[in-house]
Amino acid sequence: MHIAFFLIPKREVVYVTPRMTLRRAIELMHGHGYNAVPVVDDDGRYAGTFSEGDALRYLVENPEHPFESVHTIRVGDVRWYKNHAAVRIDARIEDLISLATEQNFVPVVDARDIFIGIVRRKEIMEYCARLLAEGHAFRQSFAAPRPEPSEDSRGRTHA
Repeated sequence: MHIAFFLIPKREVVYVTPRMTLRRAIELMHGHGYNAVPVVDDDGRYAGTFSEGDALRYLVENPEHPFESVHTIRVGDVRWYKNHAAVRIDARIEDLISLATEQNFVPVVDARDIFIGIVRRKEIMEYCARLLAEGHAFRQSFAAPRPEPSEDSRGRTHA
């Protein structure tokens, strides 16, 4: 099993940039029903995770900025409290699953750390549910092949 099996490519992902205004970022998230999205910098690298909570905290902690300032404040001006860890596309599937237990999406980068997409926890869970429904052994689908048992010179079996 390879991470690419679950990958939602960048062109299909809602993400923001550090130079995007707070207003535009909030509109994007709200319009797609997300409360957190990846931040991708000008070089195409994953820079962090921006959430609705980050925007709200910024406005509450900076009362000198009226609500109308969301038109001028940039995503990069706001502290990002969630920082979803990314995985490389060639990482082990176990690493992806481990992160997905804590994050609703896992950013995926290539060998040059360029953001190439995300894996959503939802797709992993749906895949596991299908395996269980089809009667497949869940563990066999994700686990590396086990070595075949062998016999020693006395006929004893060893793993």
